[in-house]
Amino acid sequence: MNILHVCANPKPVEQSVSKQLAARFFGKLMELNPDVELNNIDLYQDKPPYYSNDLYRRMWNPVFDPAYEPTKAEEAAMNYAQKQIDELKKADVLVLTMPMWNFTVPGVMKAWMDQVLAPGFIFELTEAGPKPLHNITTLVLLVASGGIYKENDARDALTRQVNAAFGFIGISDIRIAWADGQNPLFFSDSAVRREMAFEAAEELAEELAEEAAEG
Repeated sequence: MNILHVCANPKPVEQSVSKQLAARFFGKLMELNPDVELNNIDLYQDKPPYYSNDLYRRMWNPVFDPAYEPTKAEEAAMNYAQKQIDELKKADVLVLTMPMWNFTVPGVMKAWMDQVLAPGFIFELTEAGPKPLHNITTLVLLVASGGIYKENDARDALTRQVNAAFGFIGISDIRIAWADGQNPLFFSDSAVRREMAFEAAEELAEELAEEAAEG
């Protein structure tokens, strides 16, 4: 099993519940399947640039015109995206670790998604719809939030963003371990909720290890 882990949290582990979730998830997974190939990307160490017009032209103009020849500036704008796409295409499982900020994904995660969700690289457009050009079968989402959000909560733009973006490129198996209610000013049971999320993360790891063993 080859896993790409993309983390979007600037805090150290001891201050970050989402990173603690990831530690529990990967600790259990590596315990059960030590042969896992794990590639970690910290978006605060390797920051993505914002989507630019040059990057847009490099990604989309060849889709509209197969004879299009990108400029040097457009090719240069693709450097970060190409590096990240290469890592993504090696993986069969994608793990995203992040907090919920202002009801959605951190800006640095959105910027990374803009870089890698590239036509002609990760998917191609056909008459039947988008065709995946990757091997990812499962996406694991490890999230922490100060508030509590019920399923299909209108305030939750995070899971809608992830489901829509990655569903578009053919990833429908999205599994979530969510430590919600982590603001102790509003929720006296934040520690209990955190432990429940840790257990859920370990259960997800056990599922993946079992599936990998079954081939």
